[in-house]
Amino acid sequence: MISVAPMMDWTDRHCRFFMRLLNPFALLYTEMVTAAAVVHGDADRFLRFNEEEHPVALQLGGSDASWMAHATAQAVRHGYDEININVGCPSDRVQSGQFGACLMAYPERVAECFAAMQKEADVPVSVKSRIGIDERDDYAFLRHFVEIVAAAGCRKFVVHARVAILEGLSPKENRSIPPLHYEHVYRLKADYPELEIVINGGFSSVAQVDEALGHVDGVMIGRQAYHVPYFLAELAAHLDPTWPTPSRSDVVEQMLPYIDRELAKGATLNSISRHMLGLFSGRPGARAWRRYISEHAHLEGAGGEVLVNAINAMPAAA
Repeated sequence: MISVAPMMDWTDRHCRFFMRLLNPFALLYTEMVTAAAVVHGDADRFLRFNEEEHPVALQLGGSDASWMAHATAQAVRHGYDEININVGCPSDRVQSGQFGACLMAYPERVAECFAAMQKEADVPVSVKSRIGIDERDDYAFLRHFVEIVAAAGCRKFVVHARVAILEGLSPKENRSIPPLHYEHVYRLKADYPELEIVINGGFSSVAQVDEALGHVDGVMIGRQAYHVPYFLAELAAHLDPTWPTPSRSDVVEQMLPYIDRELAKGATLNSISRHMLGLFSGRPGARAWRRYISEHAHLEGAGGEVLVNAINAMPAAA
């Protein structure tokens, strides 16, 4: 299985609609939503999504079992296909709220949250973690964490194959500086064949994905899916050669009715088109595509014609 990682400020519902056009099979994850925001805020604003996004998973952040359970119940009512617990984000803000990667040090609390959430859900509840935190990047630490959470009933673990450095590295640096240790995740699957293990971290080619799928059940794509979104279409075509792969221009055309619909509801073109800047990455004219959108999408009254004009502004056929 292929999935697209939860990415703050990136994988909102506009982004996910766009990515669904590029890959009909991938499981799409929301940005992290805090349980507190769902419990105390406008739940519909945080949880609404487009029906076309299915299958789609909600990632929740929190460490209070009752709040996580309440947020899960709300998510189930909204129709999500999976609920995921964030045990991987290393940001200071998340740590101050006692959730994210720092929870790897408290597997019993994660297990408690899982058990409370699963009682409210008729869909799978999964956990996304790192391989460890700070100096604890040894396999024994990861195995101990998984063992305790699995004992509570969790059957799916998504593992970013890097340690999270909670002090000293920014969230951005934590996505690239700690070395990747795929072997830890592969060993986890070998030790727990009954669990669904999905690997995340650094995948940017079809060959890499193929290699990983020989060891684990799934591969989660992060930054590559956002910066080079057509990679998702290439993956879909590779895994199912019968799928009628759309061209990049086809995807733009398919986005136009969605853009019209969302603009009529009050959205701005820029809030949608910003996710599409990388569509022609690596192709002739990619710079002209990005430049035209960047210069025009924010203007008052801008609509889908901006994307059509951006294609026409490209010096070579897409």
